[in-house]
Amino acid sequence: MRHKVTVQDIADALNISRNTVSKAINGTGVVSKDTQNKIYRKAAELGYKQFSMLNQGSTETTNPQPNYEIALFSHSVLSTSHFSSALLHTFQEHISALGYRLSVYTIRDDFMFKCQLPANFNYDFTKGIIIIEMFNECYTEFLCNLEIPTLFIDTFANTAGQMINSDIMYMENYNCSYKMTQSLLASGYKKIGFVGDYLHCHSFYERWSGYRKAMQDSCLDNNEYCILENDNLPYYNPELLASKIKALPCLPDAFVCANDYIAIDVIRALKSMNLIIPNDIKICGFDNSAESRIIEPPLTTANIPGDSMGYFAAETLLSRIQHPELSYRTIYVQTQIINRLSTSE
Repeated sequence: MRHKVTVQDIADALNISRNTVSKAINGTGVVSKDTQNKIYRKAAELGYKQFSMLNQGSTETTNPQPNYEIALFSHSVLSTSHFSSALLHTFQEHISALGYRLSVYTIRDDFMFKCQLPANFNYDFTKGIIIIEMFNECYTEFLCNLEIPTLFIDTFANTAGQMINSDIMYMENYNCSYKMTQSLLASGYKKIGFVGDYLHCHSFYERWSGYRKAMQDSCLDNNEYCILENDNLPYYNPELLASKIKALPCLPDAFVCANDYIAIDVIRALKSMNLIIPNDIKICGFDNSAESRIIEPPLTTANIPGDSMGYFAAETLLSRIQHPELSYRTIYVQTQIINRLSTSE
């Protein structure tokens, strides 16, 4: 199997630093014209990505100007009401101003389980990959080994603290969930449950951990009012959710939900049981989705600043493209609790 040429191979062949090669190839930083041309010629000679097309018998190498792409990988079609919509809008504006095109790929289960790239993925001209709503541990490792800079927006539930060889961005989950739960406890509510699969993704796990810590700090460490089934069932089925709520020891004082969509279906389930929110039970969500503002009653939630995350995501991935030798970063973007009628007194 042919060895895939890397930036380090070019640097070793010329006895110069990897950083200098990266600057020349990516068109960033200051590199002398003579050094730049040497790097281009060596890249063409070794068959490095897009430069391989230059090695066709010509001894004159010029600076190629391909249509560089940044790929978006996601497991599902992203909702326009999801925080990622604002994130991607800002992200795309930022990279487009620098000449990059955003290419969108929805990764099917079969590609994910086989650790394959989409058939139309343009490896030669893809400079980076941003990954959103994709929480498969094996596929995460596969992408990290591609020698293409990656940025994950959230990851699989990394409960063991495994090393992920990539930059990662999270919204701040733990403290917000802790404070949300603590506020309910301070108001005298003790029977508080969590609703959601806390192993669905790392953000859900952190929200669950914040809830648990608040309960433990009040000496209420038990799960008897929680609904924690795996993945989508029963969270997006109000009828099934109602049956799960009825099976609890008694009606909780409040539910802290893993996100707004789960919280909204909890509200629908409770209404089907002729219960009134917030009189009979308080409900909290997370994400500040558009739906959280129009559901009756409006939902207490946590705002995720999608625009800011989009800007930070672009800056992070672009800096990784320019400086691949830097240590990997995990970035948290601050969230803010929004109190609405679903938890009012």
